[in-house]
Amino acid sequence: MVSERGLQVLRAIVQDYVASHEPVGSKSIVERHSFGVSAATIRNDMALLEDEELITAPHTSSGRVPTDKGYRVFVDHLAQVRPLSTAQRSAISSFLTEPTDLDDLMIRTVRVLTQLTGQVALAQYPSFARAHVTHVELVSLAPNRLLVILVTDAGGVSQRIVPLPVELDETDLAALRIRLTGTLTGSSVRDGSECLTALQNEVGPARTTAAMSALAKAIGEELAEFRQERLVMAGAATLARREQDFRGSIHPLLEAIEEQVTLLRLMREMVADEHGLAASIGAENEAFGLPEASIVASDYQTHGGTARVGVMGPTRMDYPSNFAAARAVARYLSRMLEDDETGR
Repeated sequence: MVSERGLQVLRAIVQDYVASHEPVGSKSIVERHSFGVSAATIRNDMALLEDEELITAPHTSSGRVPTDKGYRVFVDHLAQVRPLSTAQRSAISSFLTEPTDLDDLMIRTVRVLTQLTGQVALAQYPSFARAHVTHVELVSLAPNRLLVILVTDAGGVSQRIVPLPVELDETDLAALRIRLTGTLTGSSVRDGSECLTALQNEVGPARTTAAMSALAKAIGEELAEFRQERLVMAGAATLARREQDFRGSIHPLLEAIEEQVTLLRLMREMVADEHGLAASIGAENEAFGLPEASIVASDYQTHGGTARVGVMGPTRMDYPSNFAAARAVARYLSRMLEDDETGR
């Protein structure tokens, strides 16, 4: 069991190693931190930390560096998350102000987060699986082409051009609009497919029945897209600039960024604390093929529940600052989505 002073020594080693990139020795700890004890006492504390596999010596007779287990203990014993500066908070506010739509908001979110942290930024889209359809619109582009617009109460918007097997007049279009609006409005995205099946089974004029079949197929595909988990990222180029910070190859991280499935699963399975903060560090990501990386994230609130925004980088990262940035961006994102919902 690590003593309270041992935890303080571990904290000093993590902070100094992150700042200097150099192994940390007992002498430098005594010089930089006010422990009020001798270097010999600090060496004894470091020996105990090494026995607990929280720090290790990368070279003979060198200082010590944190292990993945050491980073985990450090994160679990963070007394508080470092507050952002006024300039950083202002950057978040100005960057996320007045987005054109949800896609624009999510892109801005990861861009500002990677600017704040210098890491790869990740953000889960709000979940639309439990959202409800609030608006369905059909716009005639030609007698046999319609623009279909779907809007959900969680901020999801879909626009799709649908070619029709028949030509429709205004009377036909009005009838289709009434049927679709009456059936889909208020239904959940999850239940929308059953509603569409019911529409297709209704008996009507051959012309509108053929058109409804084409519309139902297209709308069903759009509703299925709403149910898909999505991830937006920024800052992949930072991995190349930080390659020396990784003990091994960064290629698995680049592959994960390209495929997204692995990162979506990892973000979903991370366990958050009572403050909505979560971290997955180094070896804890072995099952995902990412033992060289750490991810820190913060929950944000959406109409459909919670989603996450965070950063990915080397295990030797500034965890307090990255947590602070993720939390601040998540809180702002929650407010933006809430304001959008109440103002709709």
